[in-house]
Amino acid sequence: MRRDIFQAIADPTRRAILVLLAAQAMTPNAIAENFNSTRQAVSKHLRILTECELVNQEQIGREIYYSLEIDKMKEIDEWLEQFKKIWETKFNQLDHLLATIKNK
Repeated sequence: MRRDIFQAIADPTRRAILVLLAAQAMTPNAIAENFNSTRQAVSKHLRILTECELVNQEQIGREIYYSLEIDKMKEIDEWLEQFKKIWETKFNQLDHLLATIKNK
């Protein structure tokens, strides 16, 4: 079952896992050490992130390493870009208004 990436990033723990994996590939145990939860709970989060294709799994010897799928993060960035443009327009309008008030 493929999940929606926005469903995945809605959870703060999954967002924190993505931040960890942005720095380096990690095993589930290494990831779990950063949270006050069980290894099983972290595994569930990793499963959801994997189903959304936000992380990759790679087996090296007996260990499974998870890493961030940067290209998939672009989908989130593209969606957010529309809001960035709206806010930039609003801030530019506010700057213009403040400059007009200051000049009066």
